[in-house]
Amino acid sequence: MFDLITELARYNDLMISGSLETLYMVAMSLFFAIVGGIPLGVLTTITRQGHILPNKPLNFILDGIINIGRSIPFIILMVAVIPFTRMIVGTSIGTNAAIVPLSLAAIPFMGRVTDNAILEIDQGVVESAQSMGASPLQIVFKVLLPESLPAIILGLTLTAISLVSYSAMAGAIGGGGLGDIAIRYGYQRFQLAVMLETIVILVIMVQLIQYAGNQIASFFDHKA
Repeated sequence: MFDLITELARYNDLMISGSLETLYMVAMSLFFAIVGGIPLGVLTTITRQGHILPNKPLNFILDGIINIGRSIPFIILMVAVIPFTRMIVGTSIGTNAAIVPLSLAAIPFMGRVTDNAILEIDQGVVESAQSMGASPLQIVFKVLLPESLPAIILGLTLTAISLVSYSAMAGAIGGGGLGDIAIRYGYQRFQLAVMLETIVILVIMVQLIQYAGNQIASFFDHKA
């Protein structure tokens, strides 16, 4: 037991830097998921038949983008976009490089979450806004997004948790973070203590993200 504690102490700095790298990758990817995924989800919803801006061809394209993006396993996506990653950040390894495939995976995921969250809104609320002369833009920003905000926040929480898992996978191709540490030290060098510590840290991260997401969603849920 003493040897295990001593070994863990030797890798404290490594674990701290790996945790910070993981949080950095998740935070940046989540930012791009918000910037790209929420508008994608909103547009997918409002262009459906019977919604405020029905457009069947555009909806088909947007829905297809989301479905295709969500159907590609992340480990394959990472490898497939290596040339694109090099073009964007100049390298295919490291935390900045890992953000590219992480973001590409998170955007369609967040798009579907947003789409589903808005579809749960009672159509009568939308029709009431239309009857009062609200423009499509006003309906989006004053009705759809406020009404679906708690569900979107919970969706963001789920996306962040998925990104923690994906960031660990990114370590398989030199993406940095806790996944890279687990592979290089825990697996390749047979250091069980390091492997166990990375697992514990990842579990704690997920628990904290879930707790924070639930609390924020409850705060904005005026129905609660």
